[in-house]
Amino acid sequence: MKQSDKLFLRTENKEGKCTVFVGGELDLESAAQMRAVMSPLVELSDRELALNLRELRYVDSTGIGILVSVLKARHAKNAPFVVEAVPPNIRKLFDMTGITPFLLKQAGQA
Repeated sequence: MKQSDKLFLRTENKEGKCTVFVGGELDLESAAQMRAVMSPLVELSDRELALNLRELRYVDSTGIGILVSVLKARHAKNAPFVVEAVPPNIRKLFDMTGITPFLLKQAGQA
C-alpha cells in the first residue's frame, strides 16, 4: 500500500482480477503517485483491472486525465478495465465532463 497525506492506494489481486482501491484526493499533487502504481498494472493484460473509487473524495482534471489514459492503454491491449463504486460527487463530475459512458459502461453503471 502506498500512501501520502492526500491519496491512499491499496491493491488487491484475486481470482483473475486486480483491484486498486483509491481514496482521498487524486489531483496534480498526487498524480505521480497514482501513475507509479498504475503503470505496471496497465500492462497486466491477462487479468481484469478495476479501480474502486468508493473512498475517493476529490478528483481534478489531472486525475481525470490519468483515468482516461488507463482506459486508453487497456483498450489498446484489449484488456478488461472497469471503474467501480463511484461516489455521487465524483459521478457528477464524470457526467459533466462527458466521460461517464467511457469509464462506467463496462461496469454496467452507465
